[in-house]
Amino acid sequence: MIIALTGQRRVGKSYILRQLATVIETDNPKANIIYINKEKTKYSDIRTAEDLSQYLEGKLVEGKDNYLLIDEVQDIDGFENTLRSLNADEECQIVVTGSNAKMLSSELSTYLGGRYIAVHIQSLSYREFLTFHNLDDSDNSLQKYLGFGGLPHLYRLGLENEDMILEYIQNIYNTIVLKDVVQREGLRNVTLFENLMSYISDNTGQLVSATSLSKYLKSQRIELTPLSAINYLKAASNAYIINKVPRYDIHGKRLLETNDKYYFEDLGLRNMLAGLNRTGDIEKVIENSVYLHLKNLGYRISIGTVPNGEIDFVAERGGVTIYLQVAYLIVDDKTIEREFGNLLKIRDNYPKYVISMNQMMHSQNYEGIKHLTLRQFLMSENL
Repeated sequence: MIIALTGQRRVGKSYILRQLATVIETDNPKANIIYINKEKTKYSDIRTAEDLSQYLEGKLVEGKDNYLLIDEVQDIDGFENTLRSLNADEECQIVVTGSNAKMLSSELSTYLGGRYIAVHIQSLSYREFLTFHNLDDSDNSLQKYLGFGGLPHLYRLGLENEDMILEYIQNIYNTIVLKDVVQREGLRNVTLFENLMSYISDNTGQLVSATSLSKYLKSQRIELTPLSAINYLKAASNAYIINKVPRYDIHGKRLLETNDKYYFEDLGLRNMLAGLNRTGDIEKVIENSVYLHLKNLGYRISIGTVPNGEIDFVAERGGVTIYLQVAYLIVDDKTIEREFGNLLKIRDNYPKYVISMNQMMHSQNYEGIKHLTLRQFLMSENL
């Protein structure tokens, strides 16, 4: 089986690949490891599948355990043809990394259907963030995570220089736009793309429809059809900037085809686009952090709909479903009725949670619905 490590640029795919090479060398000193890093000029001549096949000639040793590790494989045009041939001949174990989801949805799935395993690499979870930065679980640590996100290289920069961190994240974003949107997807109007990303950052966790996009485009005096705008958002999803989350009719038990929501793959990237510490954004950031943690725990996520209401997240894993509502603060009976009341409309026995920043509600349950503080939730390994 071919193993494909996917994820946004700079989340640590290359490092994991290097770690894997070290493990192989330790466990099997006689292994023949061929390592190609397409981000280095040393391998710039490997542009096509033919170039890759030619490069590998004579490097695969018969009778040895051969391993082919390729970093950023999508930069090799037609790479899937060579991988398919190598896989069919069982000449080597193949592990690749890629920074574009289109690599899986088209190239790999078309040519290697059933013969590869995809492993998605996310930015650091809150627990991993604490470990990386040698921090205790505290309100201050949580604020740093919600503000700066979980890109591993922030460890090298430290968390004190806000300007340096934002500049670093901006540079990563520029690279993603150039390599994974403009070059990969062929979208040329970068200004328009960035306007749409600003719109999504400002509307994180809000329903996005053709109508809402049309209103936004008109307000910006941009001549672009809503369908074309959706295609731009798809390009951003392919580059792992944002994730589209569909709506799910809980009573009808079916996915709905319109009005999706979008969440960012990394909180720091979202905040760089929207503006760090912007007034009124905390609820959007909290909701995005809950989404990322559910994804980190391996849940399949959708937005729930109930009569006259909405459930922030419906998460399913291993045949078990959980329902979650997310709020900044629960300050009065009206908020309790809204956040807990929508969950009470669901007539099944699956676990239901409300996540908020309220410390005074640390252990409070409400008619069988469990309340967790955001820190409790982000520190959890199972729900």
